Amino acid sequence: MVKQTIYPRVGVGVIVRRSGFVLLGKRKGSHGAFTWNFPGGHLDFGESLYSCAKREVWEEAGIKIKNINKGPYTNDIFVEENKHYLTLFILADFASGKARVKEPLKCEEWAWFSWQKLPSPLFLPLKNLLKQGFSPFEGKNLLK
Repeated sequence: MVKQTIYPRVGVGVIVRRSGFVLLGKRKGSHGAFTWNFPGGHLDFGESLYSCAKREVWEEAGIKIKNINKGPYTNDIFVEENKHYLTLFILADFASGKARVKEPLKCEEWAWFSWQKLPSPLFLPLKNLLKQGFSPFEGKNLLK
Protein backbone atom coordinates (compact mmCIF):
# COMPACT_ATOMS: atom_id res chain seq x y z
CA MET A 1 0.00 0.00 0.00
CA VAL A 2 1.33 3.43 -0.97
CA LYS A 3 1.27 6.03 1.78
CA GLN A 4 -0.15 9.35 0.62
CA THR A 5 1.61 12.45 1.91
CA ILE A 6 -0.69 15.32 2.71
CA TYR A 7 0.74 18.83 2.63
CA PRO A 8 -0.60 22.07 4.05
CA ARG A 9 -2.13 24.41 1.47
CA VAL A 10 -1.86 28.18 1.26
CA GLY A 11 -5.08 30.11 1.67
CA VAL A 12 -5.50 33.86 1.25
CA GLY A 13 -8.09 35.79 3.24
CA VAL A 14 -8.80 39.37 2.19
CA ILE A 15 -9.92 41.73 4.92
CA VAL A 16 -11.83 44.38 2.96
CA ARG A 17 -12.49 47.51 5.06
CA ARG A 18 -15.10 50.19 4.40
CA SER A 19 -16.08 52.96 6.82
CA GLY A 20 -15.21 50.92 9.93
CA PHE A 21 -16.79 47.70 8.63
CA VAL A 22 -15.40 44.48 7.12
CA LEU A 23 -16.87 42.34 4.36
CA LEU A 24 -17.83 38.77 5.27
CA GLY A 25 -19.50 36.03 3.29
CA LYS A 26 -21.52 33.08 4.54
CA ARG A 27 -19.82 29.97 3.16
CA LYS A 28 -21.57 27.00 1.62
CA GLY A 29 -20.68 23.92 -0.38
CA SER A 30 -17.19 23.32 1.04
CA HIS A 31 -15.43 22.88 4.34
CA GLY A 32 -16.60 25.50 6.78
CA ALA A 33 -20.10 25.57 5.29
CA PHE A 34 -22.50 27.97 7.06
CA THR A 35 -19.65 29.90 8.71
CA TRP A 36 -18.72 33.52 8.01
CA ASN A 37 -15.38 34.46 6.49
CA PHE A 38 -13.55 37.04 4.42
CA PRO A 39 -13.40 36.70 0.64
CA GLY A 40 -10.41 34.67 -0.46
CA GLY A 41 -9.22 31.32 -1.66
CA HIS A 42 -6.16 29.41 -2.77
CA LEU A 43 -2.96 31.06 -3.88
CA ASP A 44 -2.35 29.92 -7.46
CA PHE A 45 1.09 28.76 -8.59
CA GLY A 46 3.24 31.75 -9.56
CA GLU A 47 0.67 34.29 -8.34
CA SER A 48 1.55 37.21 -6.05
CA LEU A 49 -0.42 37.69 -2.83
CA TYR A 50 -1.75 41.04 -4.02
CA SER A 51 -2.87 39.65 -7.38
CA CYS A 52 -4.56 36.76 -5.61
CA ALA A 53 -6.36 39.17 -3.27
CA LYS A 54 -7.64 41.32 -6.14
CA ARG A 55 -8.70 38.28 -8.16
CA GLU A 56 -10.50 36.50 -5.34
CA VAL A 57 -12.43 39.58 -4.16
CA TRP A 58 -13.53 40.33 -7.72
CA GLU A 59 -14.44 36.71 -8.56
CA GLU A 60 -16.38 36.15 -5.35
CA ALA A 61 -17.94 39.50 -4.47
CA GLY A 62 -17.67 41.70 -7.57
CA ILE A 63 -15.86 44.58 -5.92
CA LYS A 64 -12.49 46.24 -6.44
CA ILE A 65 -9.99 46.92 -3.66
CA LYS A 66 -7.18 49.43 -3.07
CA ASN A 67 -4.50 50.25 -0.44
CA ILE A 68 -3.45 46.61 -0.28
CA ASN A 69 -1.09 45.53 2.52
CA LYS A 70 0.15 42.28 4.02
CA GLY A 71 -1.51 41.24 7.26
CA PRO A 72 -0.98 38.43 9.75
CA TYR A 73 -1.25 34.71 9.16
CA THR A 74 -2.86 31.77 10.94
CA ASN A 75 -2.04 28.06 11.07
CA ASP A 76 -5.39 26.31 10.60
CA ILE A 77 -5.95 22.59 11.07
CA PHE A 78 -9.42 21.36 10.14
CA VAL A 79 -9.41 18.08 12.07
CA GLU A 80 -12.73 16.68 10.85
CA GLU A 81 -11.96 17.46 7.19
CA ASN A 82 -8.32 16.32 7.46
CA LYS A 83 -7.16 19.62 5.96
CA HIS A 84 -4.35 21.94 6.98
CA TYR A 85 -3.97 25.53 5.76
CA LEU A 86 -1.55 28.34 6.32
CA THR A 87 -3.85 31.33 5.83
CA LEU A 88 -2.19 34.58 4.77
CA PHE A 89 -4.35 37.63 5.40
CA ILE A 90 -4.31 40.68 3.19
CA LEU A 91 -5.71 44.04 4.30
CA ALA A 92 -7.39 46.24 1.73
CA ASP A 93 -9.83 49.09 1.46
CA PHE A 94 -13.02 49.01 -0.58
CA ALA A 95 -12.52 50.87 -3.88
CA SER A 96 -15.69 50.36 -5.94
CA GLY A 97 -18.60 48.10 -6.81
CA LYS A 98 -21.44 46.54 -4.88
CA ALA A 99 -20.86 43.29 -2.99
CA ARG A 100 -22.91 40.55 -4.58
CA VAL A 101 -22.80 36.77 -4.69
CA LYS A 102 -20.95 35.79 -7.87
CA GLU A 103 -20.27 32.17 -6.86
CA PRO A 104 -23.62 30.91 -5.54
CA LEU A 105 -22.33 27.37 -5.00
CA LYS A 106 -19.69 28.70 -2.59
CA CYS A 107 -21.33 31.67 -0.88
CA GLU A 108 -24.84 32.36 0.37
CA GLU A 109 -24.52 36.11 0.98
CA TRP A 110 -22.13 39.03 1.54
CA ALA A 111 -22.58 41.63 4.27
CA TRP A 112 -20.61 44.39 6.02
CA PHE A 113 -20.01 43.96 9.76
CA SER A 114 -18.51 46.02 12.56
CA TRP A 115 -15.33 44.40 13.92
CA GLN A 116 -16.90 44.57 17.38
CA LYS A 117 -20.09 42.79 16.22
CA LEU A 118 -19.04 39.92 13.99
CA PRO A 119 -21.65 37.26 13.15
CA SER A 120 -21.40 33.63 14.15
CA PRO A 121 -20.36 31.01 13.57
CA LEU A 122 -16.99 32.11 12.21
CA PHE A 123 -14.71 30.15 9.87
CA LEU A 124 -11.68 28.63 11.64
CA PRO A 125 -9.03 31.01 10.16
CA LEU A 126 -11.07 34.02 11.31
CA LYS A 127 -11.51 32.49 14.78
CA ASN A 128 -7.76 31.90 14.98
CA LEU A 129 -7.09 35.46 13.82
CA LEU A 130 -9.27 36.83 16.63
CA LYS A 131 -7.32 34.74 19.17
CA GLN A 132 -4.23 36.75 18.17
CA GLY A 133 -5.93 39.98 19.25
CA PHE A 134 -5.74 41.33 15.72
CA SER A 135 -7.72 44.37 14.59
CA PRO A 136 -7.81 45.50 10.93
CA PHE A 137 -8.25 49.08 12.07
CA GLU A 138 -5.03 49.43 14.10
CA GLY A 139 -1.93 50.55 12.21
CA LYS A 140 0.41 48.41 14.32
CA ASN A 141 -1.07 45.28 12.68
CA LEU A 142 -0.04 46.28 9.17
CA LEU A 143 3.04 44.73 7.60
CA LYS A 144 4.82 46.42 4.71
